[in-house]
Amino acid sequence: MGLPRIPNSELAVMELLWRKGRLTARQILERLYPDPARSQHGAVQSLLQRLMRKGFVVRDRDVGVYLFSAVPTREEYASDRLNALAGRLTGGSVVPIITQLLEADRLPKEEIERLRGILEEWK
Repeated sequence: MGLPRIPNSELAVMELLWRKGRLTARQILERLYPDPARSQHGAVQSLLQRLMRKGFVVRDRDVGVYLFSAVPTREEYASDRLNALAGRLTGGSVVPIITQLLEADRLPKEEIERLRGILEEWK
């Protein structure tokens, strides 16, 4: 498949980068672990190194400090994971997944309207 699945600890870093854009390791540390009494610097460095090895994060040196940013967008990662899930569970079709979300009343009205618009564009 495409992108590898990442554990929740790494996904927390990705969420920050998707929301905030480029961040330093210190900024990531302060947002993930706001308690200064418990230093988690090593944990953040380890998470960033793993994400860089997997190709999820790039590091740029700007203004004398490293800035980290996400490589795949949130939408690219979500799409890839949804395709992988559909491949495993429904033979590649996302229709059963969307149908289940609709039947379980898990999609807000705004998202249903957005889907309608997308389907109309593809007609």
